[in-house]
Amino acid sequence: MENHEDDTDLRPDTPPGPMLFYNEIVMDHFLNPRNVGELSEVETDGFGLVGDPSCGDQMKLWIAVRDGRIARIAFKSFGCPGAIATSSMLTALAEGKSIEEARLVTDDDVIEALGGIPENKRHCSLLGVRALQAAIDDWHTRRASHDLPRP
Repeated sequence: MENHEDDTDLRPDTPPGPMLFYNEIVMDHFLNPRNVGELSEVETDGFGLVGDPSCGDQMKLWIAVRDGRIARIAFKSFGCPGAIATSSMLTALAEGKSIEEARLVTDDDVIEALGGIPENKRHCSLLGVRALQAAIDDWHTRRASHDLPRP
């Protein structure tokens, strides 16, 4: 009779390493991200780029502003499922809001709207919020430069 005691660690149904559990809302935003892509240069009123691709997470975010509101928003996110899902939810929360309302969206708002994310992925929610803040800052800068008198 053969000894199979050592085979217990090699079962194919046992995934290697720790497992993260994402709820249905997070999985939906990961598998079907909202507002993914980019806006054309002509449509873009503000752009934000945050993160560091060398460590795994980077986000680009574009906004089109009409009458002081975010009329269109798009993103490209390079990162884990948590980064993609939180970026998607951030865009869903910001779209249609006034610039002032959008500036007030926090990472806690994103996490709450997703119904929570694993604790060690909470930092992912900051990526979208920081990109949105950068895009709003860029929008303000572009507007100010258009208001300057021309020589």
